[in-house]
Amino acid sequence: MPVGYDEAIGIFWVYVAGDLRLPQRRMLKSPGLLSRTHEEAMPQLAQRIGRAKPSAIMVIAETAKQLKASGRDIISFSIGVPNFLPGDHVYAAAREALSHDSGQYGSNRGSDALLDAFLKHIEALGFTGYGRLNLSVGIGAKQVLYNLAEALLNEGDEICFPAPYWTTYHDIADIVGAKANVLHCGPDQNYKLTPQQLQAALARKPKVFLFNNPSNPTGMVYTREEIAALAEVLAQYPDTWIITDDIYNSMVFDGIGYHNFVFARPELRDRLIFVDSISKTYGMPGWRVGLIAGPENVAKAVTTLNSNHITSVPEVIAAAAIAALSGPQDVPQAKCKEFAQKRDVVLAALAKIPGVVCPRPQGAFYAFPDISVAFGKSHHGTRIENDVEFCAALLGTKGVACVPGSAFGEPRAMRISYTCPTAQLAPGLARIAEFFAELS
Repeated sequence: MPVGYDEAIGIFWVYVAGDLRLPQRRMLKSPGLLSRTHEEAMPQLAQRIGRAKPSAIMVIAETAKQLKASGRDIISFSIGVPNFLPGDHVYAAAREALSHDSGQYGSNRGSDALLDAFLKHIEALGFTGYGRLNLSVGIGAKQVLYNLAEALLNEGDEICFPAPYWTTYHDIADIVGAKANVLHCGPDQNYKLTPQQLQAALARKPKVFLFNNPSNPTGMVYTREEIAALAEVLAQYPDTWIITDDIYNSMVFDGIGYHNFVFARPELRDRLIFVDSISKTYGMPGWRVGLIAGPENVAKAVTTLNSNHITSVPEVIAAAAIAALSGPQDVPQAKCKEFAQKRDVVLAALAKIPGVVCPRPQGAFYAFPDISVAFGKSHHGTRIENDVEFCAALLGTKGVACVPGSAFGEPRAMRISYTCPTAQLAPGLARIAEFFAELS
């Protein structure tokens, strides 16, 4: 029975014979042994740690890994990693940097060479007029987003973002004590935010509007026209910061293209922060480099925070990131085409399952089908009432790991990450179809 407990923050997760329970927040009055039966005078953890919890995605990925290690035949559609390696030139750059390593601290903002490589990268996307002072770096986009939350949000401030959302958005808001206003965008509207929804949300005067395009977990991509319509609304509310977490900007299919609010309304650049990463595009999630482009005061604030915790991106890592951003793009371009083909395989398989609805993703490497047709049914005697029970039964009986949609704010769905080896994709999808067919 794989059971996980993080004593420091009082989080349990359990997988027991098909019962997968996602992380739950639990405040401990007294950190220490669970057998402690009375309150003792001792130091207490900060209250904010009681608002933190492990990533639900990582819980499921680790559970699948443990089951596979125990001998189970597991196909994982859970964790959102690209599952390819960068080009040889990236490793060559890292080796070269290692052979000339200075052993010194680097820049809190990022080395000039890394900033210049990022400037060229964003200029190719359409961001013009930016300089080094508009940029900063971090240990992955997740750390950059946390820095932005610390820099922009006071405790009690409101942050709004569409759902389905990446799980970390809500978690970071909770940790810094911000109030999250979640804007629900269901499958009936292709999981996309409408101008009317945005207008109503901004009328509440949130401090930050956080946007993700292409979307994790849905894979949806906003068209030029959809971005322009939302930008018109954003322009009416000058007191709200805008963060666009667009780390999948190079993984866009069907010729739809990547578009940003500043392309439609350039004046928004004074309060818009663009977040990017080398993780997804270049197959480098373990290298941990995130970057931002935005107003100088925001970039300076993030740089100041860096000086107080990470100091800098390591020199060797920076060299690899520079090579990825400025070197040959053949590997990510080929992988983008491959992911588009895998997307088609996934959609074709899901379309054959009665009652399952999946809006067509046009980017990233996710599908987010509505599986609520299964709720209220049973699988070999196991009653399924929600997405967590569905994914637990699917993993327990078919050995397929998917992430319940409730982790992303949409409990009717589940996320399929289709970056697994091609040989596993069709068999995994066939197991999902079998599972549905066996419901009664």
